[in-house]
Amino acid sequence: MARTKETRANAAPGAGTIFALRAIGLVILARWLFSMSEMGLSLTTFLAMVSSPWACINLVFIFLVIVLPGAHARAERPFHPLPQWLRQSLRLFALLGFVFAIWSVGAFVWTAGWRRTINAIATTNGWLVAAPALYAAVLRICRPRALWRTNIAARRFAIGRYAVALDLATRTAIVWAESRKVGQYDARELSVRWPATMQDDAGAADADPTPPAMDEPGVDSYATRPAVAVASRSPSLAGLPGLRRRPKVELLWDSPAAAGHNRQTVFSAQLITEGDRVAARALDSMLRQA
Repeated sequence: MARTKETRANAAPGAGTIFALRAIGLVILARWLFSMSEMGLSLTTFLAMVSSPWACINLVFIFLVIVLPGAHARAERPFHPLPQWLRQSLRLFALLGFVFAIWSVGAFVWTAGWRRTINAIATTNGWLVAAPALYAAVLRICRPRALWRTNIAARRFAIGRYAVALDLATRTAIVWAESRKVGQYDARELSVRWPATMQDDAGAADADPTPPAMDEPGVDSYATRPAVAVASRSPSLAGLPGLRRRPKVELLWDSPAAAGHNRQTVFSAQLITEGDRVAARALDSMLRQA
């Protein structure tokens, strides 16, 4: 007997981000309604809530994080299903909520002591800890990041919050800053400028015939080994981990046909993670080939 072929619906990239934000908003709304019901839903309570700036900020935040106007999960924007204005607004309101929650909990701990604080956490079912964590989660979700992950095989690169897409057939490059398109350039007119402390290592990396490694975490394609050596030999990274000075790379646009735009900096990004260094190295190599 023939079996029916089973298919599985795959969620579009970014749908998980939308689901997580709405779930956080619903949890905050449910807790807020529960607190209002304990105080009694009367006209006096409603007028006091309207006259409170903090209550208005919370209402706007809850509305935005639940409704998410303009949010749409798309495959070409896996990490940015939200419009830029909505992402920035949620970051602002979440930061205000996080600061207020930490300040309120800290003031309560200072005045009541640790024993009463633990009793209050148990009485509120952990809400004194959950509230700052929820605001921090929104801040984490809406943090600045590139449009996609680095995929060298697809010629997509992510350095910091910037993303670069190369098309070697037409020799064009599209640069994105988060979800905002910076511009489209001729790949032959673009170049990567390394810090002075990494210039020598960059030349040595181009001359090294070592085959690429396949175990780079967070990168969808191969990674060149010399990038690790550059990070370890750079004098600017010496010292304690918290006091390290992160090097910067710049993407330069040098177009002889564009009057007044010669040698313009498209973007400047810090090499924070090893994936950023790998992406910058691969981008430099691709631009040299173009």
